[in-house]
Amino acid sequence: MNTLRNTVSLIGNLGGDPEFKTLEGGNALARFRVATNESYKDKKGEWVTTTQWHNVVAWGKTAELSNKLLKKGAEVVLEGKLQNDEYTTKEGEKRYKTEVNLREFMVLNRDKDEKSTKA
Repeated sequence: MNTLRNTVSLIGNLGGDPEFKTLEGGNALARFRVATNESYKDKKGEWVTTTQWHNVVAWGKTAELSNKLLKKGAEVVLEGKLQNDEYTTKEGEKRYKTEVNLREFMVLNRDKDEKSTKA
């Protein structure tokens, strides 16, 4: 039940291929961005679509799978938790970032020859 305290689920499209690297200790890391769209009717009755961009970070086996299976434009379902970080730039400015720490994902629009994979 503790995982329900900080859970985020998104359905969206990758803005680019994951940036993948293996750290000194051997742990895998992948970063990518996902766009989610929301449509609504404005006061004039016209449809308006807004896009939100989400930064996603994956670790370990999930990072390796995301690097292997995810490509720019792919539609995915993501589940993870929100993580807020604070850091200071070289110029001494405080900055804040929010990322989705990925737990699992599923690719929605795969080629017909490929099997659906859940990580």
